[in-house]
Amino acid sequence: MAALALICLPLALLCLGVPIFAALIAAAAVGIIGLGIGSIEPVHVALFGGLDNFPLLAVPLFIFAGEMMGRGGIARRLVEWVLAVVGGVRGSLALATVASSELFGSMSGSSVGCVAAIGRLMIPELTKRGYTAVFSGSLIASCGAIATIIPPSITMIIYGVAAQESVPKLFLAGIVPGLLIGLLVAIYLMIYARIEMIPLTASLRWKNVWQSTGEAVWALFAPVVILGGIYGGIFTPTEAAGVACIYAVLVARFVYREMTWLDVWFTAIDSAKVISQILIIVSAAGAYSWVVTTSGFPARLVAAIAGLQVETWVLLLIINVVLLLVGTVLEPPAAILILTPLLIPLITQAGVDHIHFGIIFTVNLAVGMFIPPFGLNLFATHALFGIPLARLYRGVQPFIVIYLIALALITYIPAITLAPLKLWR
Repeated sequence: MAALALICLPLALLCLGVPIFAALIAAAAVGIIGLGIGSIEPVHVALFGGLDNFPLLAVPLFIFAGEMMGRGGIARRLVEWVLAVVGGVRGSLALATVASSELFGSMSGSSVGCVAAIGRLMIPELTKRGYTAVFSGSLIASCGAIATIIPPSITMIIYGVAAQESVPKLFLAGIVPGLLIGLLVAIYLMIYARIEMIPLTASLRWKNVWQSTGEAVWALFAPVVILGGIYGGIFTPTEAAGVACIYAVLVARFVYREMTWLDVWFTAIDSAKVISQILIIVSAAGAYSWVVTTSGFPARLVAAIAGLQVETWVLLLIINVVLLLVGTVLEPPAAILILTPLLIPLITQAGVDHIHFGIIFTVNLAVGMFIPPFGLNLFATHALFGIPLARLYRGVQPFIVIYLIALALITYIPAITLAPLKLWR
């Protein structure tokens, strides 16, 4: 009965097109009544209590900061700087796309925002320099997922809140996996460019590098301010998000002068629309998580799986498959808030480090964002650049394989995520 109310019901409602927050609230209400937990009044408390969390404030702030950086000229200068540095290498434009996504992700934490900001700059150039529109769009859709993994990651913040884990530790653990994925994608791009004989771009010239560095110095300084402040003990991740907002507004308005105060206002309005969609899901998930925990379902699930006596590596494999499937139909915030109360007891029983699991969780959901047919980044790329979805589905396949290789390494070599934590201590 518990599985029917808490798992099957919300999944059925989602398949019928019911909004995520409504499906979660319905599952919570039916679970309380069907399982005889008690009265329905605690749902109201859980709905608002899910939002009463200081670290969660970082989510709307980072979303606004990412929008400001994309529209205020910061992202464009990052791309121009990377192009100047990697010039003369065959496939340099594609490599610049990966590097720009890493840098933009280290400031915004937004996957779709990265697709929009970097894609608008790079897709016209990529298609002009010998890459097909499908390859260019597939590259952008997959590279956008890096922003979900590289800190400061909105997904990691929400996992930290849901699992009650340290967000700074999650950020630190996510640095190497984010760079590892970028490296694997870069190797593939260099091989692809050589096979397809992509034309060489202008060779590296130090004069151009110094000039672009001078223009991009304020953009390059943003990750230093955000991450340096966190690990230097100057401010918390939530406070860092506020600093990122102020920094982005000041640079876009007064340094690069590409935005008026009216532009800033409209950017805030657009960001608020995205933020409201996420926070209403967070609120509903708070009620759902309360019912899941109170019902005792996680304990029974742990006992059932423990009875199977599967090895830890098999359990992680099963969880990875489930998360990949869930990541294709749910946005990362919703997936984390729904599944964390169910999965944390399992991985605790198996002796898996919670920080390590948080990165596994994040990478799975990042891959899900461009896995056909429902990957959010695929829809964003289709909407922004007009590339047919059917062709994108074929184009992203090599990148899916690369991410899955990285996921396997991250899952079964814990040192990739945990070694930096030992250095920090």
